[in-house]
Amino acid sequence: MADYKNLKVWQGAHKLTLAIYKTTSKFPHEERFALTSQLRRAASSILTNIAEGSGQLTDSNYARYLAIARGSVLEVSYLLILSKDLGYISIKDYNKLEQLNTEVTKMLHKFINKLRSN
Repeated sequence: MADYKNLKVWQGAHKLTLAIYKTTSKFPHEERFALTSQLRRAASSILTNIAEGSGQLTDSNYARYLAIARGSVLEVSYLLILSKDLGYISIKDYNKLEQLNTEVTKMLHKFINKLRSN
């Protein structure tokens, strides 16, 4: 398998994760072990599943890890909505992060379909 760091989907997810870490650093202190942690873990889970999947010996196993990453993308999507609705992030920041998240979702979907068609 190719080096996962060269994959556009991994690079997009890394950009999303960095933006989430930066944004959540401004969350209320009482959310440090709750929403902040959960959002960061969900975002980094996208990356770790892409990386771990790249070490699989078959495309079908790789696609399974990417499907798990897609579940984490959906978790991030909801947690961003919750963060916005609680007033922890602005509409502008929400839109930026959700756009990045949507881009990663689309890339994962295409990559999964490609692997499954092989």
